[in-house]
Amino acid sequence: MRASRLLSLLMLLQTRGRQTAQALADELEVTVRTIYRDIDDLSAAGVPVYGDRGRTGGFQLLDGYRTRLTGMTAQEAESLFLAGLPGPAAELGLGDTLAAAQLKLLAALPEPGRQTASRLNARIHLDPVGWFQEPGKVDILPDIARAVWNEQVIRMRYERWAGIVERTVEPLGLVLKGGVWYLVAQSHMETAQTKAGKPAGGPRTYRVSNILAHTVLDRRFPRPADFNLPAHWQESLQSFEAGLYTGTARVKATAAGLKSLRNLGPAFNERITATLLPADADGWAEADIPLEAVEWTARQLLGLGLTVEVLGPPTLRAHMGEMAAELHRRYAAP
Repeated sequence: MRASRLLSLLMLLQTRGRQTAQALADELEVTVRTIYRDIDDLSAAGVPVYGDRGRTGGFQLLDGYRTRLTGMTAQEAESLFLAGLPGPAAELGLGDTLAAAQLKLLAALPEPGRQTASRLNARIHLDPVGWFQEPGKVDILPDIARAVWNEQVIRMRYERWAGIVERTVEPLGLVLKGGVWYLVAQSHMETAQTKAGKPAGGPRTYRVSNILAHTVLDRRFPRPADFNLPAHWQESLQSFEAGLYTGTARVKATAAGLKSLRNLGPAFNERITATLLPADADGWAEADIPLEAVEWTARQLLGLGLTVEVLGPPTLRAHMGEMAAELHRRYAAP
């Protein structure tokens, strides 16, 4: 455990540069006194680490010092191979780069670790695309990725649910969600006179497959120093889900119906678990489910057939009745 901590300490100094003892202690979840002892041990082992006193002081490695990739456990090597998804890497235009990196990693590992890591692809395959889905078009993805990396402005024609729009955006990052690529970008408003943009609200999310045409402009933008892509994406998901459901509906369902309702998503599963009542003699149980738009919720529930009955609100129950009546009118025998 201590050897692993010393290696982690060395990697932190190598990748982040000068660090205070307190920052290192917080990162490694140990005391400052432990950091001082570890620094002494690294120095005794010949690692050129030194410290400066004062408010701006800290520990750092001698300029130009680099350590080789050593001390990697079999589990760590496996996790790196597992993290390198070949499909998304190829879509980004990095398929050959990923293969070369994995080959170098294998060559750097000792023989036992090399054998363990090589067996991973034969036993675990990651397919991020959901059932009955096809990945969206990704032919433009490498171009978009380069714009993200080089901080270049993109002008694009984008298909929204309300129609096709023109957008000029500052690309901040790409996200792969359920096999679908999304572009997180800062939209710009432009004037016809200057063509100079200014930020229009916060970052927005664009589905890459809905970009009909694009041009990467020879114009760079300053990336916000405080923008954190994983944190922004998580906040966006929470905000989207919070605004998606406008209320609660009461239903009764058979055991099969409850299972189907739970499969509609985490929000359904959580609400059902919190409100489920014991089943009656006929096997029907009551529970609440989150309510989206009445028409959309009615379509979801209609697909569950006779295993679910809506008890309320009246607007949803009435809409279910209207849809059922229309289906009966269409399919009833002449």
